[in-house]
Amino acid sequence: MHDFDVTDDSGDVGERLDLLVSRRCELSRTQSATLIANGQVTVNGKAEKASYRSLAGDRLHVVIPPPPGRDIMPENIPLDIVYEDEYLLVVDKAAGMVVHPAPGNWTGTLVNALIGRGEPLADGGSEERAGLVHRLDKDTSGLLIVAKTDAAHRSLSAALAARKVTRRYVALCWGHLSTDNITVEKPIGRDPRDRTKMTIVPDGRMSRTDFVRLGRFDSADLLRAHLHSGRTHQIRVHLSSIGHPVVGDDTYGGGGGRRLVELPGKRHFLHAAWLRFRHPVTGAPVDLRSPLPADLRQSLSVVSLMPELATHQDPLDVFGFYKTDEVLPGHKPDDHDDALD
Repeated sequence: MHDFDVTDDSGDVGERLDLLVSRRCELSRTQSATLIANGQVTVNGKAEKASYRSLAGDRLHVVIPPPPGRDIMPENIPLDIVYEDEYLLVVDKAAGMVVHPAPGNWTGTLVNALIGRGEPLADGGSEERAGLVHRLDKDTSGLLIVAKTDAAHRSLSAALAARKVTRRYVALCWGHLSTDNITVEKPIGRDPRDRTKMTIVPDGRMSRTDFVRLGRFDSADLLRAHLHSGRTHQIRVHLSSIGHPVVGDDTYGGGGGRRLVELPGKRHFLHAAWLRFRHPVTGAPVDLRSPLPADLRQSLSVVSLMPELATHQDPLDVFGFYKTDEVLPGHKPDDHDDALD
């Protein structure tokens, strides 16, 4: 089940209903049209046609039935829980773990592990997405929010859509940016030639990522990435689109030279290191950090020629990752004053 609002700043005003549901729920257009035809999509409590054009203030309710004959099995998989209370938890996801079950990955996922803990989880729209507020790519490590109650899920999802949840990632990209601060604002959609990939397309959803260079090395730059939208593969696609793919990213052109920086196979240098938001029930600020995993520490120590970083508790401190006083050219100071300010 998915519930979301159409707002003036969401980029969805005026969108056809079938296309809007497809994008927001990450379904094919055929799947979304089928849901609409079967009455599983309502707008402000009413069924509408696939051609309906969304208006600001519209409230959409989407019911996605589970795949027939496929039960999501609980599994006893250890998780690194960095925050937990009766309303939500935050997982520090390891690289290599798929977030939710899907064809080809019905077991061993984060959702299987969450269900296996025996704790309540929010609906999340379907059993295979139980509790998930947002996602991380399989080979991206770091912090991810999970809701335990439906109310917390609605609140956190709304905060995410309103850009009141701050997610900052650390990335290593090949080559050197033209400036220390850069914003990439380009529309992202499915690659028409390969539906497993995303790309920059004129009719895609507008997406914005701010990048700040924290370190400049011989062959690569160390970046902090600040998401202002949450498209699939957003950071990876944006960096690839400007000719500086994420180191180790086989999908978007950064896989070559992996051995030069001692990065393990099937791993790219992208980590969700910092998460800030207000608690959906108490309103208290939540500020969580995930130090670089050992494999990325080792890679950073090699590319930076600073071997001491391999055993440093959190090398991101060395590069000023957690400072928030920078202002990108052309942006107001409050562009970086996020959920806790």
